[in-house]
Amino acid sequence: MDDTLAADLARLPALLEATRHAAVDALAGLDARPVLPAQDGPPEPQPLPATGTGTAAALAEFRARWEPRLSGSAGPRYLGFVTGGATPAALAGDWLTAVHDQNSNSSLDPAGQHLERETVGWLRELFGLSAAHTGTFVSGATLSNTVGLAIAREWLGERLGVSPAQEGVAALGPVRVLSGAPHSSIAKALSVLGLGRTALVPVPTLPGREAVDPAALDRALADTPGPAVVVANAGTVNTVDFDDLRAVAALKNRHDFWLHTDAAFGAFAALSPAHAHLTAGLDASDSVCVDLHKWLNVPYDSAVQFTRRRDLQTRVFANSAAYLGPLGPDPDLVHLTPENSHRLRALAAWFTLRAYGRAGHREIVERDTACAHALGELLGQDPALRLLAPVRLNVVCFTLAHDPTPERLAALREAVAPEVFVTPTVLAGTPALRAAFSNWRTTPADVRRAAEALRSAAKELV
Repeated sequence: MDDTLAADLARLPALLEATRHAAVDALAGLDARPVLPAQDGPPEPQPLPATGTGTAAALAEFRARWEPRLSGSAGPRYLGFVTGGATPAALAGDWLTAVHDQNSNSSLDPAGQHLERETVGWLRELFGLSAAHTGTFVSGATLSNTVGLAIAREWLGERLGVSPAQEGVAALGPVRVLSGAPHSSIAKALSVLGLGRTALVPVPTLPGREAVDPAALDRALADTPGPAVVVANAGTVNTVDFDDLRAVAALKNRHDFWLHTDAAFGAFAALSPAHAHLTAGLDASDSVCVDLHKWLNVPYDSAVQFTRRRDLQTRVFANSAAYLGPLGPDPDLVHLTPENSHRLRALAAWFTLRAYGRAGHREIVERDTACAHALGELLGQDPALRLLAPVRLNVVCFTLAHDPTPERLAALREAVAPEVFVTPTVLAGTPALRAAFSNWRTTPADVRRAAEALRSAAKELV
């Protein structure tokens, strides 16, 4: 064994303790450190060392050169994208995921698979899905959407008497994928799957909304008879608008289509009695995407994918090799996603669900939702700012009241970056900013700090 590696092995408990101290320091400083530190470019690249100096030296260099440049994305005022944090239990689970280093894909070494299946069952219950849905963990919403649409692609082939998994996507001919306000990952998935970005057919939304117009969808499906794919949205990125999932599913009585629902973070509305109606009809979907490193507050990267047609899923992703388990009635995870290597992502989710249960995660959802409404109210009262949509759940979409150019909005973002991080967007042609609440640490005090920073910076711009 390499001398340095052997020395680290001998000192492993002390090195883990040093790492624990570094983690505690980082988490304890989240409230005081800049949410987005000022960047003056990357540090000068260092050459790969010919001879290593061990973990302690690597830890010291990381803390000196790289840690100060990292954002406070685990903290309560990182409101960009839709970013959760890591609950204490999820953090413990993620650390143990690395400790046990499982590749949970095969019944030849089955414990990780069994834990994942239990966790998927808990998630299915959390979101109100029936036992007709099976699921597995993937890296994020983009891969979850990709897997769901890959199954939809095979379903299209089934309807046409071909198998794209065997014969290639050209056997399908032209494909239509209809959606009102799809996330950008849908077009990316269609590109990856060979269906093409131009297969995505935009469908009119309700006036002033991002929710699809069911009547317009009905007409679009009728325009070109034959099997199609519909992507419904349970929580759009800009305004957290929800398609009427029951109305969309009801169109199956007249049209032949696969219903994939992108519920990346909107599925968590099911936890709140005041908002659960938004997810009514989710179970009627043929496939569902839910991201977990958003509102479940587990570390990146983690999401779950559900479908009613696991038989088609295995037809797409089946992997044949002597060292892999057979398909069987309960297929190994290696047969369900593009990944042959599958870390035990489920453990962090298992920990946080086991530790806090439905009630604990409901409280996070409801507190974040209340914080979003509070920020919307404070910004809406400021003459320098303007809300572009009602706050429906956990996202505040706003802009400058006067001359909201991308450049001026960028200046606003940069001015508030030490206190709060928000991300740019465009809504109905208007450049805007988004503040998305999904972190378990966020409190009303954080809302007040964020609002004060945004209002002060907007006033300076005016």
